[in-house]
This record gives sequence, C-alpha cells and structure tokens, in this order.
Amino acid sequence: MERSTLKRTSSFPDIEAVQGCSTLNLLPKAGSRSTLKRTSSIPDFEPVKSLRSTLILQPKAGSPLLMLIAEEYGCRIYNPGDGRVYEPKSDFSGYRFLGSSGKWFLVVDSRMKLYIIDVFSEKRIDLPPLESFKGSHFKIWREGEENVKHMLMDDEDPFCDEIPHAAEDLRGRLWVDDKNGNYVVVWQFEMYPFLGFCRTGDDHYREIPTELEVQRELRGLNDMVLKGYNLYVYATREFIRHLDLSGQDEDGFKDVSEKHRLPMWRPSMTMKERERMKQRRSIPSNKGIAVTRAGQVLLVFTYDLGTSESHRMFHLYKRDPKDLDPKTLDTRLLEVHSLGDEALFYDLGITVPADHTLGIEPNSIYFTRDDRICHNKLSCLDIGVFNLATKTVKRFHGLSNFNFNDAQWFLPS
Repeated sequence: MERSTLKRTSSFPDIEAVQGCSTLNLLPKAGSRSTLKRTSSIPDFEPVKSLRSTLILQPKAGSPLLMLIAEEYGCRIYNPGDGRVYEPKSDFSGYRFLGSSGKWFLVVDSRMKLYIIDVFSEKRIDLPPLESFKGSHFKIWREGEENVKHMLMDDEDPFCDEIPHAAEDLRGRLWVDDKNGNYVVVWQFEMYPFLGFCRTGDDHYREIPTELEVQRELRGLNDMVLKGYNLYVYATREFIRHLDLSGQDEDGFKDVSEKHRLPMWRPSMTMKERERMKQRRSIPSNKGIAVTRAGQVLLVFTYDLGTSESHRMFHLYKRDPKDLDPKTLDTRLLEVHSLGDEALFYDLGITVPADHTLGIEPNSIYFTRDDRICHNKLSCLDIGVFNLATKTVKRFHGLSNFNFNDAQWFLPS
C-alpha cells in the first residue's frame, strides 16, 4: 500500500538530544515478546540498512519505552532499560502519532486518514474516514487531498463558517483491550467544540458535543483521558465530565458525571510555599488530569523551574470524598503527596502498578510534554521521570545525540 509523507511540518520544536546511541532494527518474533535487532551505531536518526549485527533483545511486556518521533526519518524506540535506540521494522514516516494503548498507536497521515498501528509489526487497522462523522450539530466533509472542513449545522444561519483542518490539527486518545483487541478511538480538532469517537466495528464516528446542549459546568475541554470505555474530560470551568462510551444507543455514550457544587480548585498556597516557589523561580506551565487505577481523577499541576537542573516540578490534587456531601462547605482539593506503589504516565493520563523488574519506578511521574491535548503557545518537550518523594527528576542521557520533534511514553503489552 502506498504510504504518503507529511508535507507540512509540526509546530513542535526540535529537541537536541544526546551522544553515543545505537540505531536498531525492531523485528517481531511470532508467539513471543517483541524482538529487537541492533543495526548500527550512528549519531543521528538516519537508518543505515547495510550495517546489521546479530544482537537480539527481547523487551519485557509492560516495560516502559519511549517513542521518539522525527518527521524526516519517522520514529525510533528508546529502551531506558538498556539505553539503546531501536528502529521499527516498518517505515512509519509520514505519520503523526496522536496517542497509544499498549503496543498500539493512533496515527494520522498527511491525507487526514486515521489508523491504529502495531509498532512492533506491520499490522494496521484502517479507521473510518473523518467525513463519515455523524452528528446533530456539526458536519465534516473532505476538501482536496490533505484537508477536511467542518461547519455548524444551523438552519437559522445559512452562512456559517467553513473551518478547514489539516493533520496537525488533530488530537486523539486510544484504548485497546489486551484480551480481545476491541478498541475505542476519540479525536478532536484542537480548540473546536466537539469530539468524534468510534468503537470496534463502527463504520462512522459519532459526535460528542463539548459546548452545545451540555450542562454549563461541564462545557469545554482543557484535557481528556480515555481509560477503557470511560472518557474523562477536564472542562473549561474545572469540573470533570465523565462519559461512558460503551452504550449501544444512537448517541453511543452516557453522561455519568458526579454532581459537584464547586470546581476542582486547588488549595491556596501558604506564605512559606509561595516563598519557596519564588526562590525556585517556579513558573506555572500547565494543568491537566490523570486517572488512577481505582478510577479517581487527579488534577496535575506542572511548573517550569527556570534556574533548576531539574527543570520540572509537579503537584497532584484530588477531591475530598466528603465533597459529595451536600452539607460540606469546604470543597478545596487535597494534595496527593504520594502515589504509593503506582507510577503516573502523563502521556497516557493513567497510573499503573510500579514494578522494578519492568523498570517502572514507584511514586513517580513519567513525562514528555504537558500539553498533548491542548497545546501551549510555548510548547516544550522535556523528557524525564519525576519522583514525588524527593522532588527530583531522572534524565536519560542516552538521547542527547538525536534531533526529534516529539516523544511519547508507552507500555507495550
């Protein structure tokens, strides 16, 4: 099948990374864990096909890997366990990587076509075209080879704006069931008031409005997390909208949001905390959400440390369980000082069990960028693992020889 290449460049800044990395070829081994083969030792992303060795590595299922994405050369996979960089068997140049679940990634090509790909093999699932979108408020149609347009369907205004979109406008989340392969895909044109979603077997996308006919407190979208058939939306007014996407009715989803009187407002800082943040020259960077294994929504605050070698600081907050009691007057959030035996993968928006044998560190946050769904004007790619107890950041110096546009943590199943 003919594969296109992206003609437009990403808005992500290039990252200059580190020295002494190997570029490797990744090959699947039938009936076992993924098999990786080293091909060469070169200081850039360009593969050298003629230089191959017989060194074989089998990464453990569930161990964290880092997808490194360069528009010119496609993608590479960094294994922090051995500090090496691997080259996929398939050529994934021309794709933008939107999100992942296990070994599967949601991608879009330059022709605005969505796929789910297995990065360890040549398996690919073709998703419905964007123009198959069916909704009561918006419609989408194709405009040329590389663009689609959307507009509001308003009988009272025949001159509604037609909004064009290219591949870099798409944001998305993916969930794939490890047991049966069933999947859910959710996407959005960034900053526009609706989502599209589909499930296994669907031939079109359904509409989820984020503004029209939505309860006032739950309107808008600052961030979203997909965990199974549960979609959590961090609304503009800082409430959490919780949707069940497993429904079989016409809309395909059900609002199961908890009823809170006040938004997710974090506690005010003490004078001592303010002074400490000032000394560190901490600059608020972003806020988003994550969902724990138990289904509890966490508010994630990110800070840039202008003069610190750590560069990054995180604060986590959760609702007090008594907040649902109508007699409760104080609904400020509680700070989460420890994740215990769990680790948060911020790219995925979820926590997973810590496991030293897999290289998953407890009470830690694995991060790359903090604006994956709604981009900041000054978007910064910053890769590391933040320890909540020590407030320190672990870096991966095996990356500093590479130029790449984006990176995402993923957990191959």
